[in-house]
Amino acid sequence: MSGATVKSTSPAVPRWARKSTLVLAVVALALAVFGTTTQTWLTVHLDPAQLGQAVNSQDGLQVQGSKAATTVTALALVALAGGLAASIAGRIARWIITALILLAAAGIVSAAAVVIADPLAAAQGSIAAATGITGSDVNVDVTVFPALAVVAGILLGLSALLIVPAGRYWKSRTKYDTPAAGSASGTPAGGSATPAGPADEIDSWDRLSRGDDPT
Repeated sequence: MSGATVKSTSPAVPRWARKSTLVLAVVALALAVFGTTTQTWLTVHLDPAQLGQAVNSQDGLQVQGSKAATTVTALALVALAGGLAASIAGRIARWIITALILLAAAGIVSAAAVVIADPLAAAQGSIAAATGITGSDVNVDVTVFPALAVVAGILLGLSALLIVPAGRYWKSRTKYDTPAAGSASGTPAGGSATPAGPADEIDSWDRLSRGDDPT
């Protein structure tokens, strides 16, 4: 029995904790928020005499989300960058990235909610730019996109909360985060230890860079 080897099996990674799934969710939700800001959030109905040649009097003044809530666009990009960075970050960095994404998600929800609560105030800048008149008593219709931004922002925050617990299942990506070979398993320092669990493309590339052949 001395020649028998015991293989250590790593616990199965839950579907919600898979790096590809979670990072893709964060990135997709951040892009969804960004996408809403390219659409019309507000439609301002002004008197035709006020509109002049600036806009079509039949359709009213169309205000995009990037103008109604300028911070939403920037915060969506912050969340997008954070989601991508989480895929290669270490344990401590993931805590920082999670906090940044949560703050970005909270800002998105807050800014979009302000537009829904007071659309006239959000449209004043666009009204002034188009007509030169501020403080007008006009009708402002809110489209569905601010509400979609709120929903996407909430889901973005919930997804960010999963990064830290899911990170326990993620394998390290750099040689600096990986324990030295043989330190705990008895493998010689010059040997090529086979990592527990299935290897993905990034793991194979890391092993190739160390001179190992993952095939």
